[in-house]
Amino acid sequence: MSNDAILAGPRASRRAAGPRKRRRGLRITLGVLLVLLLAGGSTVYWLYSRLDGNIKGVDIDTALGDDRPRKLPTSGQNLLVLGSDSRAGAENEELGGGGKAGGARSDTALVVHIPEGRSQAVAVSIPRDTLVTRPECTEEGGAAVPAEERVMFNSVYAQVGPACVVKTVEKMSGVRIDHYLEIDFAGFKELVDAIGGVTVDVEQDIRDQASGLELTAGRQRLDGTQSLAYVRTRHGIGDGSDLGRIGLQQQFLIALLSEVKSQDLLGSPAGAYRIADSATKALTTDAGLASLTSLAEFGRSMNGIDPASMETVMLPVAYDKADPNRVVAAEPQAGQLWKALREDTAIPEAAKKSPATGG
Repeated sequence: MSNDAILAGPRASRRAAGPRKRRRGLRITLGVLLVLLLAGGSTVYWLYSRLDGNIKGVDIDTALGDDRPRKLPTSGQNLLVLGSDSRAGAENEELGGGGKAGGARSDTALVVHIPEGRSQAVAVSIPRDTLVTRPECTEEGGAAVPAEERVMFNSVYAQVGPACVVKTVEKMSGVRIDHYLEIDFAGFKELVDAIGGVTVDVEQDIRDQASGLELTAGRQRLDGTQSLAYVRTRHGIGDGSDLGRIGLQQQFLIALLSEVKSQDLLGSPAGAYRIADSATKALTTDAGLASLTSLAEFGRSMNGIDPASMETVMLPVAYDKADPNRVVAAEPQAGQLWKALREDTAIPEAAKKSPATGG
């Protein structure tokens, strides 16, 4: 063998080994990345599945059938939002003030109208003590429940269930409800705690012995338990009726939405997951929103709405002549209000005034 060949051998071997080592290193790196990607994908899938599985759905459309108001001719939408005072579970029972009531009632009810363009919204509160005509409904088991007059609005949920609440609202308003959202007491508390509390301007001192809520007038940062007591208090303000606290509920709704937007929670994955986990565990929706994907898509379509511009209105009511502890829809104001929502037009000023104020 020539000296050149002998000298060339080791160099050639080193040159040949270099690419092999680089290829082997590349394969190891790609392998590690693949494992990390798979692990990350599994984590993402687990997180998605957990959140998706948290959401409970109610098939409102099937339950109500075709006997419903027509859909808006525009792209406007109407949501029925209920705060449920379910006593199911120790935590909900404790938050309910220690009560032993069975079943659940719709403690808070809002019809949220989102006009075409998704740039503003109006929330109409329905007082829980409003006497309404409950239409004929069908229970989950299939049994028919006959119509009944002069029932308290918040009792419909306990008597027949959420689909009947939607049907009752549609019958009294002529407004087609596109989506249904419900959150229970414990979920509300956890949601507020998850975002670190909500700041509200308390207009007057509140001393509610029934709930234990004590707040002094001024700017206050409320945790979950305080927030729940705040939106439920009725003995510490006004005349002690349900009407007095509706203003607090509307004020808190805007403060909560503003808090979520100011913290940019949707832009913070860690924060968003913490909020989403708390919220989805407490949510019951209609079948159309009962998945994380559908709920997220609907949420994104609402991004253009500024909470500060949301208009809040109470359904105009008058004290019932036979029972002053109850109220009934006041006409013609209530009719004017529902007509504006049906036609996706501005609400007349006269329709925002209620003969019964709870003051």
